Amino acid sequence: MRSPSFLSRRPPPMLLLLLSPWPVWAQSSTVATFSGTPGTPDCPKACECASGGLANCSGRALPAVPADLSRRVRALLLDHNRVRALPPGAFVGAGTLLRLDLRENGLRWVHARAFWSLGALQRLDLSNNQLEALAPGTFSPLRALRSLSLAGNRLARLEPAALGALPLLHALSLQDNELSALAPGLLARLPALHALHLRGNPWTCGCALRPLRSWLRRHPRPAPEAETLLCVLPGRQTLSPLTAFPDAAFSHCPQPLTPRDLAVVYVLGPVSFLASLAACLALGSVLTACRTRRCRATALSRLRRPRDPGPGSPAASAQA
Repeated sequence: MRSPSFLSRRPPPMLLLLLSPWPVWAQSSTVATFSGTPGTPDCPKACECASGGLANCSGRALPAVPADLSRRVRALLLDHNRVRALPPGAFVGAGTLLRLDLRENGLRWVHARAFWSLGALQRLDLSNNQLEALAPGTFSPLRALRSLSLAGNRLARLEPAALGALPLLHALSLQDNELSALAPGLLARLPALHALHLRGNPWTCGCALRPLRSWLRRHPRPAPEAETLLCVLPGRQTLSPLTAFPDAAFSHCPQPLTPRDLAVVYVLGPVSFLASLAACLALGSVLTACRTRRCRATALSRLRRPRDPGPGSPAASAQA
């Protein structure tokens, strides 16, 4: 009679679960948790979540960013809502967010610390809103940002301090705003930039356009798109292509300071000020010393000078 072998028996389901590799059942439970119905611990209540970390909150008339964001959210779609402002720490809890879509919200104000917790963010879409200005340091925490869209807003000026140094940014959309020029130094802080969308702005032909024209010359664009980048000549109301101006057209413009010039200014400025201050103090000390010596000499001469005898003194009667 053959004895039953242990291998011939079917192990119970609990034993199979325990013997299975940990990452497999751990990942399956993670996906099931995040892709559940709205209101689960990892999915914002007003959104629908799917596997891969997608939280879809589009078109739900939300007045603010959901407060119950999870670190498992990788893509947050908040487009077509009513988010008019982004306060400080608006995305606390979503530190691993890679994509953020805020299109068509009527957004008017973004606090300088609204994106502080989004150091991993790679794509940010703020297009078709009502932004008129951006505070310094708004995008500085987004060191991993690769694509930024500010198209369809009301920006009349974009300062370098607002963008900050974004070393990985390769696509920037500024089309359909109210920009007449780009501030000096803005493009210089974006070394990886190669896709810049600019059409639909009232560019003004002048010295302020020189940095942009130089950048466009170094990054040739397709012919149809290059033809739409036009600027207005002041007082003539005629349009000219941005890249059509030769270097001679900017010969009358003041040359921007190079890093070497700035270093000389920052070093020699304080040194010359301190030197002039020391010279003034030395000259004042010399003048004070001379005046003191003159006063002493005058006092000594008065003390050594004999006094004139009075009319009733014995010396005066003897002389008589």
